[in-house]
Amino acid sequence: MPGVYLSYPFCAQKCTYCNFASGVFPKELEPRYLTRLESHLAGTAWPWKPETVYWGGGTPSLMPLDWLRRLHDRMPGRPWREATMEAAPGTLTDERLQAWRESGITRVSLGVQSFVQQEIARTGRKHTAAMVEDEVRRLRAAGLEELNLDLIAGLAGQTRESWRESLDWIERLAPPHVSVYLLEVDEDSRLGAEMLLGGVRYGASDVPGEGLMVELYETAVERLQAMGIARYEISNFARPGHESQHNLKYWRLEPYLGFGSDAHSFAGGERWQNAEGITEYLEERDPPRDPAQPAAERFFVGLRLSEGIVPTTEEWHGHGDKIHTFIADGLLEKHEDRLRLTSRGILLSNDVLQEFLTTDGEHEIMQERERRP
Repeated sequence: MPGVYLSYPFCAQKCTYCNFASGVFPKELEPRYLTRLESHLAGTAWPWKPETVYWGGGTPSLMPLDWLRRLHDRMPGRPWREATMEAAPGTLTDERLQAWRESGITRVSLGVQSFVQQEIARTGRKHTAAMVEDEVRRLRAAGLEELNLDLIAGLAGQTRESWRESLDWIERLAPPHVSVYLLEVDEDSRLGAEMLLGGVRYGASDVPGEGLMVELYETAVERLQAMGIARYEISNFARPGHESQHNLKYWRLEPYLGFGSDAHSFAGGERWQNAEGITEYLEERDPPRDPAQPAAERFFVGLRLSEGIVPTTEEWHGHGDKIHTFIADGLLEKHEDRLRLTSRGILLSNDVLQEFLTTDGEHEIMQERERRP
């Protein structure tokens, strides 16, 4: 069954590491944007009922509750199998939690990133570890026990000791799902742009080197596994039965529709992307569509999963040389009919997976993964 992704790009502040199409925008844009989003949903012919819903951004946990109810009323299928709300710590209130549950939200993803105060401050976030602990308690008390906590390996000033502290908090809070991302360095974030320029703002000169980032990630894999939280995708870990059902659709090439600025869709053998900017989205009516490439894309997204994929005869024929080379290099392994990345292959996954794409479609394919709010 298909899923629905909805983008709310508005934030109270722009985090230094964030490279998404979100930020602090003029307040008068918000009702115009939400009205356009409602029109987009109302004008959709629903040949099926969505199984999952995912609110990303941005900081959708700041969305006015009357708008959340209105927008959910425009979608069929409630109660959905899973409906996720991305949230920034410090934005949860009892009123919001109650309204989220009543409108169909079943899962909350908290963008914690770190439990260490110095690291948190350098990202632009304003929460504390104690605030996160309290919000996790209140989420559970409100019946929203399906929750994810995000961490980023590679934040400015991060050390082995501080990373251990964040992982100790994860063990104490015992969430059913954890996401661990390596810091992305590119021109789309303030921190990334500063690092590329060789500057020092935002703690750019204190960002751990690539070797330490990898070490932190591997430490997280080991610690989470010991807690019973197993890796099921390169950046995602869950207790059995608590995997993100919506995000599995991206990695298994199941259909989904995206609503809002910069949202992507994949359905009917086609991919398309809504305009990235808010003002452009307000004027856009029919984004251009491109044909999907299932054979190449299945390797690119499917091999991110710990379960791997079972290549077809045609796929073995088309990618056989690459597959055998990666197996020989210890980056892929074959277990019966299933192909998957090795532990070393996961660390070099960008190089491996890119080889299976015949175009520069990586951005379009992976933009709608589970995102840091």
